[in-house]
This record gives sequence, C-alpha cells and structure tokens, in this order.
Amino acid sequence: MNTTELFPEVRTARVVVGVTGSASSGAALRRAVYEARRAGTELVVVLAWEPPGGEAVYRRAPEPSLLRLWNRQARERLDAAVAEALGELPVDLHVETLVVRAPAAETLNALADRSSDLLVLGAGPRRSIAGYLRGKVRRRVVSTAKAPVLLVAPLSAPRAVRRELRRITPEDFLRQTDAGQGR
Repeated sequence: MNTTELFPEVRTARVVVGVTGSASSGAALRRAVYEARRAGTELVVVLAWEPPGGEAVYRRAPEPSLLRLWNRQARERLDAAVAEALGELPVDLHVETLVVRAPAAETLNALADRSSDLLVLGAGPRRSIAGYLRGKVRRRVVSTAKAPVLLVAPLSAPRAVRRELRRITPEDFLRQTDAGQGR
C-alpha cells in the first residue's frame, strides 16, 4: 500500500486573489493581505492570461518566442500590480505569486477549490456599461465557485473631485512662493 493513500496531502485554507493591475484588483489585493493575516493562512496572488485572440488563434500559428514574451509581460504586470498596491510583498505571510496561462475564471476557481478557501476579486467600476461588459470573469467565477467569493470595490472619489482632478496642470503644484516670484 502506498503511503500517500494512507496519509493524503492535507492543505490548509488559503486566500486566493486575482489581480490584473486595475484599481479594483489593487483594492482586492490589499484586502486579501488583510484576510490572510487575520486568518493566519497562505496568500496566493494570481494573474491569469491568454494569448491575444485566445488559444484557438495561437494554435493556428504557434510562435514560442511570442509565448515567452507574453509570459514575461504577464509576470511584469503581476509584479507592477503588487508594487502599486502594496509596495512589496508582506514578509509576515507566506505568499505565492502565480502567472498562469489559462482562462481567469477557471484558474481562480481551480486554485480556490475548497469551501475553507477565500477567493478575493476586484468588483470593478460601479454603474457603468463598461463595468458590466468587463465583469464577465467575475460573474463566471461567482457562479461556479466552490469557495466563498469576496468582491472588493475600488476606492472612489466623488464626481466633483474627479472633475477637478482632471483639470489639474503641473503649474498647480508649484509652491505659492515660487509662483509669486515668477519661477
């Protein structure tokens, strides 16, 4: 008898977070760190990607050098998303970062495959047609998930503040004394 049959691998619960580099995925990553610390579990940070046009298009004309380039770009996007949201990976947690070439919904649900896991995703923009169209992955994940799913909305500024921020110019950041002296 095989020892693996006697002692099956026991995996503790973990927090899985999907990132894309968007504001809502940054908020999801920060919340996932909080949840992993609170529960004392492992944090798995995932960026899933597919070749431009999808796998079917790539299979028609496979090019390994392009595949390596796209994989490297996905890794850079994951690293940039982590740096933007957290600065650096937390040292007090066991963190695994994964770049996976597969559909995002299937990847996330495969990684958070137990009811004791927690799957954290960005909720995307609210009340917009673009948010609805881009929410396809979120809807698929939520409808097929075995683990609880936590959707995290990005921080948003009131409309009047966003309007003023769009009008800011570099000169607005000059100090008052510099502006008065003609600099």
